[in-house]
Amino acid sequence: MRFPILPYLHQPVFCRNYKTVLNPWRFWYLHQVRYLERCWLREYRPERHHSP
Repeated sequence: MRFPILPYLHQPVFCRNYKTVLNPWRFWYLHQVRYLERCWLREYRPERHHSP
């Protein structure tokens, strides 16, 4: 994964509902955590094997 520069730069700065993360290392860490959480929340669908 590469650093998400556009989400980092487009953070709302003066929004009460969003906590702006100015430290790039911290933003990167939080971004990875959110990414993993989204992956875990996806619905698991096992592959179906077709029998001949």
